[in-house]
Amino acid sequence: MADEHDAALETLTFEQLVDELERTIDQMAGGALGIEEVTDLYERAGRLHDAAAARLATVQERIDRLTGGSATRG
Repeated sequence: MADEHDAALETLTFEQLVDELERTIDQMAGGALGIEEVTDLYERAGRLHDAAAARLATVQERIDRLTGGSATRG
């Protein structure tokens, strides 16, 4: 099941991933869900975070190539 979710995340932009992550966190923080639902959302948040971090790393690599590695990280 995680593979299906991971494949769907590949189609989202970085901004969409961050928006989904924020919505997921808001749902978890709402306090109206059961433990199973919160656990599912926690797993989803982890997948969203990982996908966003990977996308960001890919963009950083592209920037480094374009700038000859002189781009500053911060």
